[in-house]
Amino acid sequence: MKIVKTALAVALGCGIGAVATLFPAYDANAQIKDRELRIGIGLGEDHPQSLAIKQMADIVQRETKGKIKITLYAGGKLGNDKTMAADLQKGTLDMTAPDSSTLVDFNKGFGIINFPYLFDREEDADSVLDGPFGTKLLDTLPEHGIVGLAWWENGFRNTTNNVRPITTASDFQGLKIRVIPNPLFKDIFVALGAEPVEIPFPQVYDALKDQKVDGQENPVITIHSSRFYEAQKYLTLTRHIYSAWPLLISKKTWDSFSDEERKIMRDAAREATLFERRTIRDSSRRAIAELQRQGMKVNELRSSEQVQFRRFMRPVIKKYTTVFGEQWASEFYMAGVQMEAQRIKKGAPN
Repeated sequence: MKIVKTALAVALGCGIGAVATLFPAYDANAQIKDRELRIGIGLGEDHPQSLAIKQMADIVQRETKGKIKITLYAGGKLGNDKTMAADLQKGTLDMTAPDSSTLVDFNKGFGIINFPYLFDREEDADSVLDGPFGTKLLDTLPEHGIVGLAWWENGFRNTTNNVRPITTASDFQGLKIRVIPNPLFKDIFVALGAEPVEIPFPQVYDALKDQKVDGQENPVITIHSSRFYEAQKYLTLTRHIYSAWPLLISKKTWDSFSDEERKIMRDAAREATLFERRTIRDSSRRAIAELQRQGMKVNELRSSEQVQFRRFMRPVIKKYTTVFGEQWASEFYMAGVQMEAQRIKKGAPN
């Protein structure tokens, strides 16, 4: 300690220059390396998800003075959600943003998010996913070779088909509906009397055009941006599932970052998340009107039919509470209770 004090006293006596010699200025830019990060998604270049990725890329490029470049590969060029998640684990792909159901193989708790009719509003989902529940889920990913940066919104899923308008649950009887490769999605439509068919997203458009299936279910912005209206006549706003995208990065890539690079990536992801949610919600409102202009017949379920749909879903929720884990389900519902309490406290409408 005496030696340290003596050295400091000498430095101070010699002026600022000597202090600078003892304690060199911190150079954050020196912690940033030239990198190109590849991010793959299944959706097209004009989808709000792609726009948010480009927004994040711009932020990162600006904050790193061009050293870190994020390159987007859209339209399934690098694979589907499952294969790209596997590539993140191997470290052969840097980033992706799949449907949350893709991560059930890593942690069954991710399946809870897709329970039917859990959320009434997008803002409710924000509260739960940005809070302790969503954070805890993302925190389980590093042991699987993946790091979660944020939760992005896909939106409420709705149903299209080319046979008839869906006004009651019985209208699903016999319809072949494309679903994502996930048992929960299959069981939801089995409960409604439909025949679910698992097809990777990049193949859905052709399957609709070739009439291999009668319909599919997705958020309206995806229905519009994927041009499903060219093969589908009816859109029913069933809002049966809220769909979220975790923004992911390979742990191998993350571990190669300096502290400064990690901070820049997290800050950029946070800013891009706000942009993504705002953009996709605005785009979804416009998409419904545009789908109608393209000739689709759009209808909403009557409140009495919504009650009936929820009744059909009770056995499905009961089954998958056991499958995904009662502990995760309990934590999710507790997050929902806390969210509702906060809304009441703020005086927000129910």
